[in-house]
Amino acid sequence: MSCITPCGPGLIIYPDLASIAARFPHIDKAIVRNDLAYSAMLVYLPHGLFGLMIASLAAAYMSTISTHLNWGASYAVEDCYRRFVAPDKDERHYVMIGRLVTVGLIVLASALSLWLHNSYQAFQILLQIGAGTGLIFLLRWFWWRINAWSEIAGMAISFVIAVYFQFVHTALGFKPLAPTVQLVIGIAITTVGWLAVTFLTPPTDRATLQAFYDRIRPMGPGWKAAVTTRSPNPGESVSAAFLCWFLGVAVIYAALFGTGYLLYGNTLPAIVCLVVAGLAAWGLFRTLPRVGFE
Repeated sequence: MSCITPCGPGLIIYPDLASIAARFPHIDKAIVRNDLAYSAMLVYLPHGLFGLMIASLAAAYMSTISTHLNWGASYAVEDCYRRFVAPDKDERHYVMIGRLVTVGLIVLASALSLWLHNSYQAFQILLQIGAGTGLIFLLRWFWWRINAWSEIAGMAISFVIAVYFQFVHTALGFKPLAPTVQLVIGIAITTVGWLAVTFLTPPTDRATLQAFYDRIRPMGPGWKAAVTTRSPNPGESVSAAFLCWFLGVAVIYAALFGTGYLLYGNTLPAIVCLVVAGLAAWGLFRTLPRVGFE
């Protein structure tokens, strides 16, 4: 059953893509994909609820778009333009730049949406970007040398790689790669890129590093060379912290897959996943005191 629907009845009415195609024979076969299941269920709503559903979808869409536009404009103006390009302008100037950036983001998003054929492509781009930068966001808590340029380089490189695999790779005549292979290649290239930028750019000043260390108290030897005064908690353990991270990931994924198997009626895999989630949760709560959580 490859059709992903938002509710249990949808799995009964449309158990696969062929059932959607049979229900809507006049729809182009090229657009009969998994993400059509939600709209296919809407035909069973009465007129009043159907209108309410359309209004809610429009409201959710506008809410998401406005949030990301404001978010993106804020990053571009406050964190980049105001900080590095024009720090001494009045507020009216920054408001004008924010409006221009908002329009630019709308144009960029519209152009990108015309290149996408389905939501899966957008998900793959986001997954590729997140996978490429994940190591930075973890190591920055354990290694003092990672700076702002490391994160900027990682995000830029992973974004370029994601766009390349989605739109350029096959256009150049290369054989399409499996998504997992794309992820591995993207992570490798991004890691080499941000590491190079890290060592080629100056580190964060010592006062800022010391203030961060005094407030956060990061564990491990990665901060030994960055700070002058260290007062680690003798009860904290780096190995226990990584074990907690692994167990937390196991709880989340096992619970998600277990719930999914239950919805699809696969009882045995569901039981196995949920048992693993329970055991991982038990181990997590037993290990938390070793990293300072009582």
